Order: sequence, then C-alpha cells, then structure tokens
Amino acid sequence: MLGGARSGKSAYAEELVGGGSPVDYFATGTVPAARPTTIDEQHWRDRIEWHRRRRPSHWQTLEFASARDVIPQLRSRPPGTACLVDDLGTWLTRVIDETGGWSGLLDPSRASARQLITTVAERRDVVLVSPEVGLGVIPSSRAGSIFRDELGILNAEIAAICDRVVLVVAGQPMTVK
Repeated sequence: MLGGARSGKSAYAEELVGGGSPVDYFATGTVPAARPTTIDEQHWRDRIEWHRRRRPSHWQTLEFASARDVIPQLRSRPPGTACLVDDLGTWLTRVIDETGGWSGLLDPSRASARQLITTVAERRDVVLVSPEVGLGVIPSSRAGSIFRDELGILNAEIAAICDRVVLVVAGQPMTVK
C-alpha cells in the first residue's frame, strides 16, 4: 500500500487484512515517553493512539525496541499468519537512525532493507504500508534527500517482488500492479 500522508493507505491495508481473522500488526514507530515533554512528542503519541483505537482488539500489535527487530519477528510468524507492517517510512527512518546512515554511510541501512526484501519475498503473506515519496517537493535538507532517495529505492524494490501494489490517493485505492 503506497500513498501520501493521510491518504487512507493504513485504513485500506487494515480493511484488506481484516475480515475477522487474527492479524499480527507490526507497528514500526516508537511510542514517546509516558509523559511527553514536547508538542511534537504529544502529536506523535496522539497519532499512535488514533491508529491503535482503529484496530480490532483481536489483532496482536507488535512494537519494537529496534527497527531491525522487525525482520526476525516477521520471519518467526507461522506460515499463513496475516501480517501487516505499518509503515516502511517510519521503519526506514529508525534503521537509518540506528545505523548512522544520516551521515551518508548507508551500507548498514541498505543491508537491513535487503533483509526485509528477502523476508517479504519468502513469506508472500505480508501487507506493507509505505509513504510514496518524490511526487513533487524537493527536500531542502540532506536528511530529507537521503530519506526520499532511500525510501524511493526501497519502495521500488519491494514493489518488484510483490504480487500486488496499490496506490491510495484521497482514500481511493488504485491498483498499480
């Protein structure tokens, strides 16, 4: 599932995997401290809470101390388990943070991306949500350019191995592949 911010991509992915069956929901964002100290932390906490309230109670939500923990956990799910990873942009940001990629040393980040791609190719029962990048605004910072470029590459590589690719625009899903 690709789309811009608030395009409806997460809601569409949740609808796609739902159907009353159990789902392992891989939440890639970190939850701020119990007592947020900034407006940004509170905003992020509110976004996470909004997503939590929307999910059915019978879904299992998995949260991770390290973004790289997503891969072994995804590999360990029993075959046929519906898995939803939301989202790859947040996952990649955390991987770049954890591997020091913002300084331009992206090899460890790319190694994690390759491991994720291999895992998704092996499972074939994973729904991924990711922001679509590069549709207009040119980042004014080096970090913004790194993120746009790396997520664009990751999205293209993931899309190449997926059976189906959907772009959600204004809440409307459009099948790309």
